[in-house]
Amino acid sequence: MTKKVRVRFAPSPTGPLHIGGVRTALFNYLFAKKHQGTFILRIEDTDQNRYVEGAEQYIIDALNWCGIPFDEGIDKKEKFGPYRQSERKHLYKQYADELIASGNAYYAFDTAEDLDFHRTDHESKGKTFIYNWHNRLKLSNSLSLSAEEVQVKLNAGDEYVIRFKSPQDETLHLKDIIRGDIKIDTNVLDDKVLFKSDGMPTYHLANIVDDHLMEITHVIRGEEWLPSLALHYQLYKAFGWETPEFAHLPLILKPTGKGKLSKRDGDKLGFPVFPLQWSDPVTYEVSRGYKEDGYFPEAMINFLAFLGWNPGTEQEIFSLDELIAAFELERVNKSGARFDPDKIKWFNHHYMQEQSNDALAEAFKNERTELADIDVNYIALVVGMVKERATFISDFWELSSYFFEAPKSYDEKATKKAIKDNTADIMASIKAIINGIDDFSTETLQTEIKGWITANNIGFGQVMMPLRIALVGALQGPDVFDIMFLIGKAETVKRIEKKISTI
Repeated sequence: MTKKVRVRFAPSPTGPLHIGGVRTALFNYLFAKKHQGTFILRIEDTDQNRYVEGAEQYIIDALNWCGIPFDEGIDKKEKFGPYRQSERKHLYKQYADELIASGNAYYAFDTAEDLDFHRTDHESKGKTFIYNWHNRLKLSNSLSLSAEEVQVKLNAGDEYVIRFKSPQDETLHLKDIIRGDIKIDTNVLDDKVLFKSDGMPTYHLANIVDDHLMEITHVIRGEEWLPSLALHYQLYKAFGWETPEFAHLPLILKPTGKGKLSKRDGDKLGFPVFPLQWSDPVTYEVSRGYKEDGYFPEAMINFLAFLGWNPGTEQEIFSLDELIAAFELERVNKSGARFDPDKIKWFNHHYMQEQSNDALAEAFKNERTELADIDVNYIALVVGMVKERATFISDFWELSSYFFEAPKSYDEKATKKAIKDNTADIMASIKAIINGIDDFSTETLQTEIKGWITANNIGFGQVMMPLRIALVGALQGPDVFDIMFLIGKAETVKRIEKKISTI
C-alpha cells in the first residue's frame, strides 16, 4: 500500500459500547497496526436527542481496557480535529450547498404531514412510497418549483431538508474487500436526506465529509451499513473525491445462530454484551461488563478476533501482536458469526494460566474480606495450586477456602464413602506420625505417611480419603501433602482431631 493507512472507529455516544462495536474497533485496530497505519476514534454525536451522558468516556475506557487504544482522536494528536461531530457542524452546510450548486442535491420543503399522506396513499394501493426520481417532481422541492418559488420559501424561513438526487437508470459497480463486487440499480434508491431542518447534517453527509477531511483510506464497519454503501459511494463521486476502500464486517449472531446478538440475549442466558459495566444515567439500570465479570482483556480480544475472521490455520491462541501479524480483511467471512459464551470462558481459562500467581493473589485478596490479614505471598502459593481448575478469580474461594479456614462441615456422600470402622484409629496414628515430624515439608510428610501405610499393609484409600476430608471437608483439592505443608503442622493436627471427634 503506497498511501499511509488511516482507519476510524466512529461510534455514537448513545449508550454503552456493544460487543459488536468492540469487534469493529478491534478489526480497525488490527488492520491499522498491520500496515503501520493510524487508528482514529471519532465520536458521531450529530443526533443530540439520543446522546447519553457518560457514553463517550465509556467508549474510551472500553478501548483502553481492551488494550486497543486509539492513536488519534479526542485529546490525542488532534491534527484533524475536532473529533466530535457536534463540534464540526459549521463544516457541513457548505458541503451540502456545494452539492446543490453541482445539481447533486436539492431543497425539499415537504412537511411531515405531506409525506405521511403520500405514504398512506401508497400503502392503500399496495405500494411502498419512495422519495426519488419516480415522484420527486410531484412533491414540494427545488426540482419541482421554480427558482423564484424556492427563493421565496427560503427567504420566508420555511423549513426544508436537503436531499441527495439519486440518478435514474444507472447501475453502480461497487467493491467491498470482504464481499467482492456489488451491483446496484439506482432506480431502487431513495433520495436520502443529507441535511436536516434543525441545521444538523445526517449521518450520511457528516460521515463522508469527515472521512474525506480526515484522509481515511479504509472504512471498516458493520454489515448494517451495507445498504448505505451506494449513497456513500455516490457522494464521493459527486464531490469528485477519491473513494476509500470499504469492508463490511459480518453480524455477530445470537448463541442459537439466529438473529443479531442483543443485550436481551445476554440477560436471558447470563452473559454480558458490554466490555465494562454500565450504569444507565436515566433508568439507573446496571448492566454487566466483561471486566467486572472477571474476564481478562486478552481473552476477550482473542475471542472477538475469531468472530468472523479465520487465520487459515489450526491456531486459536493469539497474542495481540500475533493477531496483528496474521490479520487480513480478505480472511473475514461474509456470513454472520455465532456468539459462543462458553468459548470466551475457554479463552479466559487459558489466559488465567498465563497470569502470574502474584498478580492473581493481589486480585483475589482484594475480592475477599476473609483474606484481608493474610500474607499475599501465602495466597500466591495457594493460587498456584488451584488456578488450573479456575476460569475466573471469583472461582478461587470455592477451590481454596480450606487453605485459609478449617472446613465448617464435611461432604456427606464423601464421608460415607471414606469413613470405616477403623478410621478413628488410623487417623490417630497419622496424627501421631505428624506430631513426630520436625522437618515439616511435603517430601518428609509423604515419605513418613506412605511408609507407615505400606509397613502396616493398609489400603491407601483407607488413609488418604478420610485425611483429605479432615483437611478439606470434601474429596477435592490438590495433593494432600501439599495442603498439609501449606496450612502448617498445628492446623493439620487440629483438623485431624476435629474429624476424629465427629466419627
